[in-house]
Amino acid sequence: MAYDDYVTPSSVEEAVAALASLRGAGRIISGGTDLILQLQHREREASCLIDVTTIRGLSEIKRDGSFVIVGAAATFAQLERHPIIRGQAPVLAQAASWVGSPQIRNVGTLAGNVVNAQPAADGSIALLALDAEAEIANLTGRQWVPLSSLFVSPGVSRVDATMEMITAFRFRPQASLEGSAFERFARRKALALPLINVGVRVQLDADRSRARAVRIAIGPVAPVPFRACEAEKALLDRELDEAAVREAAAAAALESKPRSSLLRAGKEYRVELVRVLTQRALSRAIQSARG
Repeated sequence: MAYDDYVTPSSVEEAVAALASLRGAGRIISGGTDLILQLQHREREASCLIDVTTIRGLSEIKRDGSFVIVGAAATFAQLERHPIIRGQAPVLAQAASWVGSPQIRNVGTLAGNVVNAQPAADGSIALLALDAEAEIANLTGRQWVPLSSLFVSPGVSRVDATMEMITAFRFRPQASLEGSAFERFARRKALALPLINVGVRVQLDADRSRARAVRIAIGPVAPVPFRACEAEKALLDRELDEAAVREAAAAAALESKPRSSLLRAGKEYRVELVRVLTQRALSRAIQSARG
């Protein structure tokens, strides 16, 4: 790992201006739990690190009108325990509780998790289930874009980390007749990549018997965080009994395309995990929505 300079801008505008002036040689750093390792292994290069941890409001979590706003530098420890996230986006709080170890959760940030663009990133899977948007800042200003549009392939994001930065995420808070849940299975409970993880969000009708909206996000079963759209359709406008949940979970398993991996077990085993974890997550989310 080698870099010549380390700067601490006081605003987002200063940070993106610094990136632009470095012409591809700068990198944003906050928690650094991924970036520092990537620099050490020469997977990334930078002559200057731009530390954004001192920018006011960048780690803030708040309600703003009809959205929950999560600052890009919010840590997983914050997300795990923050009352707004626990109450209005439980799927994200649950996902945050699985990340790394307490030490990693205390410094690792949500934006770093997303920009790293891994198909099993717990934060990304939860945000996808929440239909979240990301605010991207560059020299031309700031723009909200769908989170789902940011992923290209494993480790490759549409956010140009040498010219742009994520400043915040936003999503609709969980209301009455809504529920969400996160399920994860790994070889051990901490410091392990998931074999499969699933995030879901369900909105019920006034009778609490049918689904008005369903989102099912799964990883790593595709090159990017994946939505099981056919499984979602299988639950819409039908009685949400155990049979319907089982059918949707089976549909999610059929849609997903995990591969056999020495790191993450055989394909057939992981397909079965998709079915089991999707069924569990849906059951929990529906139960939560019914109160």
